[in-house]
Amino acid sequence: MIGLPFSRQSFAYEALIQAHCAELADLHAPAFHHAWSEEDFAGMLSQGNIFGFIARPVGKPKQAAGFVLARLVAGEAEILTIAVSSAFQRRGIGRDLMEAVLRHLHHERAESLFLEVDESNVAAQALYRRLGFIQVGQRPAYYETGHGRSNALVLRRQFPEAMSVS
Repeated sequence: MIGLPFSRQSFAYEALIQAHCAELADLHAPAFHHAWSEEDFAGMLSQGNIFGFIARPVGKPKQAAGFVLARLVAGEAEILTIAVSSAFQRRGIGRDLMEAVLRHLHHERAESLFLEVDESNVAAQALYRRLGFIQVGQRPAYYETGHGRSNALVLRRQFPEAMSVS
């Protein structure tokens, strides 16, 4: 991973390791109706093609503010999950986490990055558009919410280097 750990905007970002799994589960639980467990994260991080980053307030190495988890297989990557604690939202952490993934994928010469986003999550959609994602599909009733199901928009970001290779 290139240039890690790094810090920006009073937050430090570091590569995910097995020791982070309890924190990941704690961050994931309030963000998703079906939260992943510490064991779920441990199983994923044991796979060689799964990577991610965790954000912490500078000076508070035991406090997690957010994280992103991604998978890269044969040039195609996907965001598996991303969560930012409600106490730290609107501070650019989601953007910084996504940019860390994009830098890593650029270094790995990935061709594209996919993700799903809840169609009602307007803030996340705006972030992903600013990062160069476009909608390429939709998954009906993909997310379970506290009051029903909602559709997922499938987004993709092509890497310019991959697009120019013939």
